[in-house]
Amino acid sequence: MAEIINMPRLSDTMEEGVVAKWLVNEGDTIKEGDILAEIETDKATMEFESFHDGVLLHIGIKEGETAAVDTLLAIVGEKDEDISGLLSTSSNSGQLDLVDQINESENLIQNTEDQTTFKVIAPVLNDSFQIVTMPRLSDTMEEGTVSSWLVNVGDVVKEGDILAEIETDKATMEFESFHEGTLLFIGINVGETAKVDSLLAVIGDPNSDYKSAIDNFGINPIANDKVEIEDVPTEIITETSETITESIKEPISNNENPRVLASPLAKKIAKEKSIDLNLINGSGDNGRIIKEDVENFKPSVVSDFKDNSTSKIVVSGIESFEDIENSQMRKTIARRLKESKFSAPHYYLSVEFEMDNAIAFRNQYNSLPETKISFNDIVVKACAIALKQHPRVNSQWFDDKMRLNHHVHVGVAVGVPDGLVVPVIRFANEKSIPEIGSLVKSYASKARDKKLSPDEMQGSTFTVSNLGMFGIEEFTSIINQPNSAILSVGTIVKKPVVRDDKITIGHTMKITLACDHRTVDGVTGSLFLQTLKGFVENPVTMLV
Repeated sequence: MAEIINMPRLSDTMEEGVVAKWLVNEGDTIKEGDILAEIETDKATMEFESFHDGVLLHIGIKEGETAAVDTLLAIVGEKDEDISGLLSTSSNSGQLDLVDQINESENLIQNTEDQTTFKVIAPVLNDSFQIVTMPRLSDTMEEGTVSSWLVNVGDVVKEGDILAEIETDKATMEFESFHEGTLLFIGINVGETAKVDSLLAVIGDPNSDYKSAIDNFGINPIANDKVEIEDVPTEIITETSETITESIKEPISNNENPRVLASPLAKKIAKEKSIDLNLINGSGDNGRIIKEDVENFKPSVVSDFKDNSTSKIVVSGIESFEDIENSQMRKTIARRLKESKFSAPHYYLSVEFEMDNAIAFRNQYNSLPETKISFNDIVVKACAIALKQHPRVNSQWFDDKMRLNHHVHVGVAVGVPDGLVVPVIRFANEKSIPEIGSLVKSYASKARDKKLSPDEMQGSTFTVSNLGMFGIEEFTSIINQPNSAILSVGTIVKKPVVRDDKITIGHTMKITLACDHRTVDGVTGSLFLQTLKGFVENPVTMLV
């Protein structure tokens, strides 16, 4: 059965998009996960992948054309399937006035014999309130989890205010309001997960009739325990927004664990020091916890044992376990790695580098004022230069073609508590080693704070994964598709080595290149490693 694909919302502020390039043609067979087109949003040009299998039967937006979000982009179905009905429906719906569409939906409801099984999601035409839906904050996001609400029902919000922190499949991102008014309703509680475009909140005039709009919107695929403006004590709801602000003295929340009001820096320091923010009294505005509050906090014996429910005591001889719900990031990592491992024919090439020259090079480089580079920075730079000489290793595999990339964007795997993210050093071959080091440090810090943007994690042509800092001598990695290879870097080991038929003490490092045999043959991978070996063992040649 044919499926309609609409112009996606690829950023939180995107209202329309431009099709920069189609990567498939009408009549092509596509699979779930194939890249259909490159779409230019208000923030970046992003790849848009298919969520369906079939034949591309129709392209609704040509290259260079601009269209609003949810406009017909394409139709995918079975070969020679009749889609005239879908095309006429799409055309007619574009000509109908919005009010006519709502009236038509209401007539359908009235004419249905069993109204309890028919629910129409209708747009809302009301200037007194606005429906806010779960945004699509990344190109692969299908559902999101509300990590925290930064406002409560009854609060007055302005355009640009941060409403909530939403966990996507890639990062936790702040979601800001595009409307002004009172927060009337929360549709997704903290910790709950809902699909993109589910009812997230309602903002508007406290006296508006917004409940009918909620009923007509439909039911989110999550729990029905929602917060409405009526849950707020009536004495604090007055005619003006100013008195609402003055009257709300205590935060109102339907969550068992109320949100802790703290600055991002305070949260970061508390996390690093394993300090529970609930034990700290904030000295900032409205009791907000600031950096100094965390740094000056001294836990007492009483506070440490004030809440016995937070202690985890494992009694000997008693079986126990703890179930941890998979985050959106963990789910996506599992899906993509499984797809890569079982679809791409991996093979591995391992080699050992002598690192004495690299150690001396790094020591000399770091003797310069305000300069500090790591061995990982040297490896990334060496890979970038070697990839220019071996474009097959810098390639990408698609079902109908192989792409040889003339640019070099090196992804650097960074471990975070929820899993793994891969920020991208764009045009790495054109950057100096200190520039690469500075970018890696910046991205690693953002990754730990879940502040990496989708644009900073897209477009890699090759990946470097380094576990040497953990003492791992040798390991293999799974290719980050559609790329053709990934390099696994081990630790530097001091050991006896043979030079000029004599045993001496030296330093070596083992690396392993995982290759996709569809694009990189054994000889191709081996030649790449030879070039890489020359640069790493003699880093000064990268400066020539």
